[in-house]
Amino acid sequence: MLAIAQSAVLVGIASFPVRVEVQAERGIPTFELVGLAEAAVRESRVRVKSALAGVGVDISECRVTVNLAPADVKKSGSSFDLAIALGTLVALGVIPEESIANVLLLGELSLNGGTQSLRGVVAHLLGAKERGVVRAIVPRANEREASLVDGVEVELASTLGEIVDALRGQAPLRRPRAQKASAPASPLDDLADVRGQYGARRALEIAASGSHNLLMVGPPGAGKTMLARRLAGILPRLSREEALEVIAIHGVAGLLSPSASLAVERPFRAPHHTASDVALVGGGEHSRPGEVSLAHHGVLFLDELSELRRPALEALRQPLEDGFVTVCRMRLTVTFPARPMLVGATNPCACGNYGDGTNRCGCSPDAVRQYRRRLSGPLLDRLDLHVVLPRVDLLELQSGAGGESSAAVRARVERARAAQRARFRAGEVSAQANAHLSQRDVERVCALEAKGKEVLAQAVERRGLSARAYGKVLRLARTIADMDGATAIGARHVTEAVLGRVLDRDPTNGRPAETAA
Repeated sequence: MLAIAQSAVLVGIASFPVRVEVQAERGIPTFELVGLAEAAVRESRVRVKSALAGVGVDISECRVTVNLAPADVKKSGSSFDLAIALGTLVALGVIPEESIANVLLLGELSLNGGTQSLRGVVAHLLGAKERGVVRAIVPRANEREASLVDGVEVELASTLGEIVDALRGQAPLRRPRAQKASAPASPLDDLADVRGQYGARRALEIAASGSHNLLMVGPPGAGKTMLARRLAGILPRLSREEALEVIAIHGVAGLLSPSASLAVERPFRAPHHTASDVALVGGGEHSRPGEVSLAHHGVLFLDELSELRRPALEALRQPLEDGFVTVCRMRLTVTFPARPMLVGATNPCACGNYGDGTNRCGCSPDAVRQYRRRLSGPLLDRLDLHVVLPRVDLLELQSGAGGESSAAVRARVERARAAQRARFRAGEVSAQANAHLSQRDVERVCALEAKGKEVLAQAVERRGLSARAYGKVLRLARTIADMDGATAIGARHVTEAVLGRVLDRDPTNGRPAETAA
């Protein structure tokens, strides 16, 4: 008898449906599995045979043929075990055919019939919901993830025997308990700990208010890393849709703990500066998401930005512009979402002391220029805000007087973001954050007052802004106006945006911080 079960395979973070066709009959004992299956899938025959024996079904005298369709999609992972086992039981007449009709079956089986936790349950359930699948059976170990997706009737199982009993109508399977979003905790890294650096704090708030990318340049110990690690604490909390996207990406990457709950805080990723381009943008043998995708809707902090390898840096250009990464392989093309805030930190020169006022820098002008050329013009163009941090004064360090707390700054950031979301809901723009406005959106909501147009025209003429930089300035000015609660963009907003957009080429000019200060 031929039986058909429904399963799925992850292609990037998308769940691709797989039809598991099982033909089982008495005959010469064989177990054939076809359909472009990788080693972990081919090994399922051993696990399935042992698990079926645990529920009293001996297939040692049966000829079993399994086809994973469509045959031109590579099948990887061990999540097909459950579908193969139940398809075999239907083919042998042990359970009724209608019991697994339109049911998504996901799970790896152990030799004794137990179900094992698997990656990407949220992504699979979201995909099933889009395809109209109304019921799914997943391992009990994935209960927390399974409880986060509405619209699919999920059942949990610890063993194959439990599932067989449930499909025979003997005992229902357990349903996942509803999980509440984790309560927001006070940030461990608070902006109140930062001494001085008022210009950098202002730039951090502007970046958070419009989801703008940020570059910080300054000597060692100026507070670049300290500030970056406090950015996540002033960002608005994730919406439910954003949280599901983040959990789906982290689940596919295998980074979710069994106690995972619906997150409210945005992810913060800080890879080492030796990271490869594949580690940053994703790919590899099984096309896993990279750091730029793991930081989706959050912060990607690249410390020692100038020390990253050039191919890795340049690989970031397309994701920063488009908001996604497309990884192309010979047989497969995978797309990962990638819409983080990029925060880069770098020294002004190789020794780090150029322009700090101490005259300790021994780098020649040519060496300084060579060091700065490690960051290409096209990459700098994609970083909305540039801020130069001075060395912190000793009196400020000893004063013990910190600035505003992260909670106070976050309240202002959320008000600015609320204005942007209101324009999105009203249909005025196509993005919920100013940094992501399209060119058409910019023309619609970034109209300047007459004096503001003069300021911007002077900046374009004197600083040689590119067309992309021109658009970045307009988006920044819109964010600063939103922070002021202003409908119109005035000259002051444009001036601050221009100062915060272009990195000062000469930090020795005595100004404390050439930023949006």
